[in-house]
Amino acid sequence: MNNLEAMQILVVEDDFRISSFLIKGLEESGFLVTLCKSAEEALNEEYLKTKWDVIILDIMLPGIDGIQLIQTLRYKQVYSPILMLSALNSVQDKVSSLDYGADDYLTKPFHFEELLSRINALTRRRQYEIFDEPKSPIIEIANLQIDTDQYKVYLNQELVELSPREYKLLMYLIENRNRTVSRMQILNAVWGITFNNHTNVVDVYISYLRNKIDTSNQKFIETIKGVGYMFRNDS
Repeated sequence: MNNLEAMQILVVEDDFRISSFLIKGLEESGFLVTLCKSAEEALNEEYLKTKWDVIILDIMLPGIDGIQLIQTLRYKQVYSPILMLSALNSVQDKVSSLDYGADDYLTKPFHFEELLSRINALTRRRQYEIFDEPKSPIIEIANLQIDTDQYKVYLNQELVELSPREYKLLMYLIENRNRTVSRMQILNAVWGITFNNHTNVVDVYISYLRNKIDTSNQKFIETIKGVGYMFRNDS
């Protein structure tokens, strides 16, 4: 599970036997694990600022219980996925946990493989949700800035005059940055399927674009011989 090596999980559990079992299994699976033995400890300012990939917490905690902790975390705008662990198996307990902000509920005792499966599902869901978060209308790449709301392009903070077709070509290249796109792909995306494979319109417009955004110190568009073009994000 190498793809999970950088993922951080916060475990809030006061039972030593269970927390030891969780930490051992999660660390062996490649996660970075932090343990808190109480809700009060989990509400430490440093932990509140940490972007946890998943928070696993027990419902029966000393002092502030798990439900209260979930409410507090959500109030403090901690939006990490929360997996609730509980020995309580009633429908009402599950409903209450989910209503107050938990994302999933697992009843003790449980198989570790099921826990891993729940974690994987939560992290996948979180990755999908990221794409729905509000995005800035400004794209900045090196000394190039694109205001996608105003359809304006700036180079070194100076306005670059682009035709609508040049702007559409630039945006298509940027959307596929660091990936080679063929002339036919560009034709289909920017001009529609109205040109045949022998036209040089792509090369002409690439030349127009290079003349406007490339400088002696900064080359954004790379020719991939025999294939097409690539917009370099790491130029």
